[in-house]
Formats: sequence, C-alpha cells, structure tokens
Amino acid sequence: MTDTSTLRSRLSAFPGAREDFPFDADTLVLKVSGKMFAMTGLEEAPLRVTLKGDPDDNEALRAAYPAVQPGHYMNKRHWNTVVLDGTVPDDVLTEMIGNSYALVVRGLPRIARQLLEAEE
Repeated sequence: MTDTSTLRSRLSAFPGAREDFPFDADTLVLKVSGKMFAMTGLEEAPLRVTLKGDPDDNEALRAAYPAVQPGHYMNKRHWNTVVLDGTVPDDVLTEMIGNSYALVVRGLPRIARQLLEAEE
C-alpha cells in the first residue's frame, strides 16, 4: 500500500471515520468522534502514515521494521509513523491501522461507542 488513494480508502472505511484538514491543505487527519486515529501528508514521497498504538507493540514494531519510527510531532510512546516504502507487509500495516482505530474507539464515551456500533 504505497499510494495515497489506497491508503485514504483504507483509513476511511471504518465506521464513523471522518476526514479533516485541521493543519493545512496537505495534512489529512482521520478522526472518529472527533478523535484522531491517523494522519498522513498527501503529497509526501514516500508516503507516510502516523498511527496510534499500544506502547509495547510500538516498540516491537520499531524493532522489527526500520520503516516504523516514533510518531513525528506526536507522543513517541503512543504513536508510530510508518514510511510506506513497501518494507512493512500490507497485513501488518492493515493490523496497525485497525489497532489505531480500535484504541481510539475504546477511549470514547460509552454513548459514542454505541452510536458507532449502530453504524456498522
């Protein structure tokens, strides 16, 4: 997954996922119930995506894949930036995206989670 349209459609496929451009016209932020779960620069080459993750998992992913780095401009324990240069397998990246979304949803108030479940 090294192209913007594939990444964008994968990120937008989650219930309640909304695109936002709070910083500039190039920095796409994906949110669920107003909380960020992914961020990418649409014009970056190579493409990168910043995702939330469990701190222990983040460390393991960084050790396993040089393209997984501490999150740029984010809390380095909780966020990774993945350089989409083809070295991180698609299934690993897909799991990272799903985990990021799930972590954010887990932290939402119960009513917000119930509304998302109704969207599925």
